[in-house]
Amino acid sequence: MFVNFFYELKNNGLPVSIKEYMTLMEALKQGCASYSIDDFYYLSRATFVKDETKLDKFDRVFGKVFDGIEFIGEDEGVDIPEDWLKKMAELYLSPEEMEKVQSIGDWNKLMETLQKRLEEQKERHQGGNKWIGTAGRSPFGAYGYNPEGVRIGQKEGRHGKAVKVWDKREFKNLDDTLELGTRNIKVALRKLRQFARQGEATELDLDDTIRSTAHKGFLDIKMVPERHNAVKVLLFLDVGGSMDSHIRVCEELFSAARSEFKHLEFFYFHNCMYERVWKDNSRRMSETIPTMDVLHTYPHDYKVIFVGDASMSPYEISYAGGSVEHWNEESGETWLKRVTNIYQKSVWLNPIPEQHWDYGHSIQMIKGLMDNRMFPLSLRGIDEAVSKLR
Repeated sequence: MFVNFFYELKNNGLPVSIKEYMTLMEALKQGCASYSIDDFYYLSRATFVKDETKLDKFDRVFGKVFDGIEFIGEDEGVDIPEDWLKKMAELYLSPEEMEKVQSIGDWNKLMETLQKRLEEQKERHQGGNKWIGTAGRSPFGAYGYNPEGVRIGQKEGRHGKAVKVWDKREFKNLDDTLELGTRNIKVALRKLRQFARQGEATELDLDDTIRSTAHKGFLDIKMVPERHNAVKVLLFLDVGGSMDSHIRVCEELFSAARSEFKHLEFFYFHNCMYERVWKDNSRRMSETIPTMDVLHTYPHDYKVIFVGDASMSPYEISYAGGSVEHWNEESGETWLKRVTNIYQKSVWLNPIPEQHWDYGHSIQMIKGLMDNRMFPLSLRGIDEAVSKLR
C-alpha cells in the first residue's frame, strides 16, 4: 500500500523521491504515526509536500489511496465519532412533506426574526419549527429543512436552500498546474489571441535580415521584440459551496488560461461579486482586496471572464446584506453593474449544463445582469464566449 501511495503521488505530478519515501518508512518504524490514520496523514504530508500549492493535490491522492480507512488499532472497543451521532439527528423529508414547510417569505422579516430568536433563546433545541436548533423545520439551524433559512453550525449544504450561512468555511485555491483535459480548452482560448511585438528587440527577424543584407552587400542583422499575445484578461472565479462540484473543470480552465495569456490577473469571490475579492482562499478572511481597487487598477481594455454556477439565493444578488457570509453594504447587482459598465467585453461561464438554467432563479438574474452574455463551461460555450470577447 505504501509503495502504491508513493507511485500515485509521483504519477500525479508531486516531486517526490526515494529519499523521502525511505524517510517516511523510517519514521513509521520509529512509531511516529502509531495506529492513527490522522497521524499518518500529517506525517506523510510533512515528508512529501515542500510547497503549499501542492497540498490540495496531495489531499486528493491521499483520499484516493486510503479511501475508507478511518482507524487502525489494537483495541476491541472503538469510540463512535461525534459527527456520526450528529448525523443520526438529521431531518429527512419526502418532496411532498417539503412542500408543506412554509418560508417566512421576506428578507427583512427573516433577519428580524433571527435577531429576536437570538435574544430569546436560552437552551439547545432539536426538532420543531421555531427555535434555532437541529433536525427541525425552523428557518434557523442545522440538519433540518426550510425553503429559505439561515444555516448555523452545519459543515456543508444539504438542500441548497440557505440564504445566509453562519459558519467558518474553508476554501482551497484552484490548481493552475492541472494539465489533464486542458488541451481542447487551450485551442478554444487561442481564438482570443491578439499578437503584438513590444519591448526589447531580442528575436532575429530573418526576412528583414536577408532583405537588408542583399541591399547593403554585407551582413546586416535585424532584431525585433518577441511576439506575444497582447490580450489582457481579468478572471474572477467563484469558489466554495455549490462550486465544489465543479472544481475539476474550473481547474482545467484556470490552467489553460494561465498558459495562454501573458497578461492575466485572477481573483476569487463567493457566489456573487461584492466589495472585496481575494487571491488566496486560505487567507480570504484576512487578506482581501477591495473590488474598487481592482476596478481602478486595471484599465477598461481588459476583458473580464466570470466563472461560477450563479446558484444562490436571489437575496444575495438584489439585497444589501444578502451575502451568505458577511454583511454587504451594497447588493451584488450593484457591483456586477459596476464591473460590466467599465469592462464592455465581459462574459460569464457557467459549469451547470445550459438545459438546467431555466430552473434557477438566480441564474436567470445573473444572466440578465450580464446582458445574456452567459455561456456554458464547455468547449462550445468557451468558443461562443471568446467570440463575444473579441
